[in-house]
Parts: sequence; C-alpha cells; structure tokens
Amino acid sequence: MAEDDLADMYATEVASSMTEEANLRISEFANPEEEERLTSLSLVKLVAAGGGSDLIGAIMVRLGEVRAALIGHGGGVVVDQGQIVERTDGSSGVDLQLNLDGACVACGAAPGTLEAIQNDLLADSEVVRVTFTASMLESYDELIREFLEKHGNVTFV
Repeated sequence: MAEDDLADMYATEVASSMTEEANLRISEFANPEEEERLTSLSLVKLVAAGGGSDLIGAIMVRLGEVRAALIGHGGGVVVDQGQIVERTDGSSGVDLQLNLDGACVACGAAPGTLEAIQNDLLADSEVVRVTFTASMLESYDELIREFLEKHGNVTFV
C-alpha cells in the first residue's frame, strides 16, 4: 500500500470516528421533538420576528459536528445581527452576524469552529451570508487573532 493511500485510509477512519463521536455527544443533549420543531422553523421568519431563543436554537440544530464541540465545551452562538435580504430571484434570505459565547470565546480552536459554523449555516437554503463580529478578535492572543484575520476563511465586521 502506498504511503498516500495509507494516509487517506487513516483520514477516512478518523473522519468517520469524529462524526460518530459528535453524533453521540449531540444525542446526549438533544430532545428529538424539540430538535424537529427547531429544524422546521424558518430562519427568515425568526429574524423578521426579532430573533429570540428560538433563533439561537434553530441555528444550533443546523450545525453539524461543530455543534458537539460547542455543547461539550460550554460554548454557544450569539446572533449580534440578523437581517432579511432579498436575493436576485426575489426570494428572501438571512444575513447573520454571529459571535461566540461561553468557553468558546477565547478558545485556540476558534479558526476551525468559526469556519465550521459558517459552512454549516451556508448549507441552509435560507442563509445568504454569515459574518462574525470583529470585537470577538479582542478575546484572542495576537497569534490566533492574526491567523483568524489572514487564514480563517471567515469575514469579520
């Protein structure tokens, strides 16, 4: 077996193991009925109504594996701003400006966390754009802050 093949095989196994572990952690905290209710809610309607706890819940249920990290590490997502935007096809979507809460605020894993949150939310058909509040950068040391700004693959406003 070639070295690249072996690395690919291990990467596949690790990814599968991480997904399984994340799903297990989420299931420990999740209430299936509440998850279904939150998943069925429209982000556009929630933002139009002013947000509230249902908006945070509806965002959280749309997150993949990163949700397990947020829950497991005592963190969360905060919506600093949510706007309804009109797409070129005339449909409405949401533009979300997010922040982190709890233990995730100054975590060294923030670059991966922020990108995963962004990618998971952009997979939802109602989400047009995800940005992060620039003031969160003040919570990080200079190295992480510089990395986030240059290589984080997210936008701070």
